[in-house]
Amino acid sequence: MAHILLVEDEVNIASFIQRGLLELGYEVSVANDGEGGWFMAQTGKFDMLILDIIMPKLSGLELCSKFRKTFGFKVPVIMLTALGSTDDIVKGLQVGADDYLVKPFSFQELEARIQALFRRSFEQVSQSLLKCNDLTLDCQERKAYRGSEEILLTVKEYRLLEYFLVHQGIAIDRLTLLRDVWDKNFDTYTNVVDVYVNYLRNKIDKNFDHKLIHTVVGFGYMMVE
Repeated sequence: MAHILLVEDEVNIASFIQRGLLELGYEVSVANDGEGGWFMAQTGKFDMLILDIIMPKLSGLELCSKFRKTFGFKVPVIMLTALGSTDDIVKGLQVGADDYLVKPFSFQELEARIQALFRRSFEQVSQSLLKCNDLTLDCQERKAYRGSEEILLTVKEYRLLEYFLVHQGIAIDRLTLLRDVWDKNFDTYTNVVDVYVNYLRNKIDKNFDHKLIHTVVGFGYMMVE
C-alpha cells in the first residue's frame, strides 16, 4: 500500500484530502505544520509527499528543499498553494516539487496528479528484479518465476504483471489499468482487464496456496504480499 505524507495546516482541507485518499486505498499520515511534517518525513517511509506552501513554523518550500537535500528525488512531491502566480509556482519547482495545485481544486484533479506521478515513477523503474512474496519478475530477461518455477507470459500479461508489482499494495481501478497497460483512454464497458487478470491468476496464483492478486470489490484489483 502506497504511503502518502500530507502536510496541511488547514484542518478541514487536510481532513477532506485524507478521507479521499483513504477511500482510494492509500495509507495517509497527516501533519498540520511544517516542523511536524519534517519530523514525520524523517521517521517514516513515504511514497509521496503532498505539501501546503504557506504553513507555520516551516513553509512547504522549506520542507521540500530539506527533504530533497536529505532524501534525493526518488519520492514525488506535490505542492498545494493559494498562490497562483508564475513566480510562486517556479519557486516550488525550483526546490524540487514535481507538480503543484492551486487552491481551490477538486479532489478528482488531485487524484489525477497523484496517478500521473506514480505512473511516471512506474515508467522510470530501473531495477532488474521486481518481487512479491515468492514471485519474481526479471525485467532484463523479461521472465517471471514463482519460486523456482518459470511462468510463461504473453507480452500483455507481462506488462500487466509488471504494473501490479510496481504498484503493490495499491487498489487499482479498471480504467487506470486500461489507460496505463492498454494505452486506452475510454470508459465504455469492456471486460478485457478482467479477462487478462484471470489469465494472469491462472498462471501465477492457481496452483499456489498463497494468492497474490486480489479483487477489490466494486473497484478493481490489488497485488499484496
